[in-house]
Amino acid sequence: MWAMIATWRMAIEGLTKACNELEKGMDAGDAVELAVREVENYPFYKSVGYGGLPNENCEVELDAAYMDGDTLSIGAVAGIKDFANPVSIARKLSDDKVNNFLVGLGAEEYAHKNGFERKNMLTDRAKLHYKKRKKETLDKGLSPYAGHDTVGMISLDENGKMCAATSTSGLFMKKRGRIGDSALSGSGFYVDSEVGGATATGLGEDLMKGCISYEIVRLMKEGKHPQEACDIAVSQLDRELKRRRGKAGDLSLVALNNKGEWGVATNIEGFSFSVATKDEAPTVYVSKVVDGKTVHEVASQEWLDAYAKRIKAPIDID
Repeated sequence: MWAMIATWRMAIEGLTKACNELEKGMDAGDAVELAVREVENYPFYKSVGYGGLPNENCEVELDAAYMDGDTLSIGAVAGIKDFANPVSIARKLSDDKVNNFLVGLGAEEYAHKNGFERKNMLTDRAKLHYKKRKKETLDKGLSPYAGHDTVGMISLDENGKMCAATSTSGLFMKKRGRIGDSALSGSGFYVDSEVGGATATGLGEDLMKGCISYEIVRLMKEGKHPQEACDIAVSQLDRELKRRRGKAGDLSLVALNNKGEWGVATNIEGFSFSVATKDEAPTVYVSKVVDGKTVHEVASQEWLDAYAKRIKAPIDID
């Protein structure tokens, strides 16, 4: 059995490409890195990699992580600037015994010494998004903090190996140096080949309050199906945040076990995700919450067409 699941519609092209290779016997680590790199390289995905939205100083700071479910090795970078494909830098770090999580200048020095590609990650389109949001913040009082869609993926190969990877440009208009959940093991991702894996997207500051990816893997280890594990973990954290703090930010999780079974839970309307298995062709689903449970529908062609149009729409600055 092989399988892969990912947050958001933006993952489907990379996931499809990687699953074609998984079917031929590709290693789970190579597959998940390949799939995430595809998302990082596409300039119209404004929350990941090249074209990602900048911080309040109009700088693109990227976070990424990689985890091997066989060895539990982890590599991560955060606040890294001017390097393409941070997921590959994170994977390289996972090979080292120590110094596995590097931030800012330290991550950039490591990437340079190890021959990774330097690249200006701020696109003209991202600059327009920045100017528009800055104007809206001043003129209309809108919150600058919008847009936080991490791409997170879990892969399973024919040998039973599982891997996880994440990549994001983080919260739009964030403070310089802000780090969310995506690069943090247990919160943004976790995978154990003997059980399964999970990865998160949403408001990092709230996702970190629950170590929710690890919690889902723990529930699967107890025998819960991935869907049940996701529903329990997301509803519990959502409820706790509302009880203690009065509100909960966006929380969306995808999970995959070592049998190729998957699950997804969210507390928002219209969360999309991408999935493929040996028995299921690459498919985009859209989720909603009904009576405290997350239900999924295959994305309609109308929904897919609207998405494709929206991400490439002209940016008007009034």
